[in-house]
Amino acid sequence: MPLLTVELAHRLISEGRTAKRDIALTAKFKPGDKVVARNMHPTGHTRIPRYVRGRHGIIDRDHGVFVFPDSNAELAGEKPQHVYSVRFTARELWGPDAPARDVLYIDLWDDYLDPA
Repeated sequence: MPLLTVELAHRLISEGRTAKRDIALTAKFKPGDKVVARNMHPTGHTRIPRYVRGRHGIIDRDHGVFVFPDSNAELAGEKPQHVYSVRFTARELWGPDAPARDVLYIDLWDDYLDPA
């Protein structure tokens, strides 16, 4: 893998490369499925926010298959997997004083989720 320079970064951005992958991969979840975000604490890169770890949500939609940023950032390969929009209630995330009708949608990869 080449060293990332400013020039290479500009070229990669201007080419409009995408992390989406057009491969057939069975989704672990479907809209409406109840999930729990894994309570994980990796030492390296991750895109799972701390405030959703261990919290319950519902799959809203499947965005398709994308490069898994955790493995890719560690130069351990793309490890493509489905990314889902997961709906969390504000009360699930911040407790009973949060507004009852507020929700938050977070995009999460398969490796961040378990069935609830």
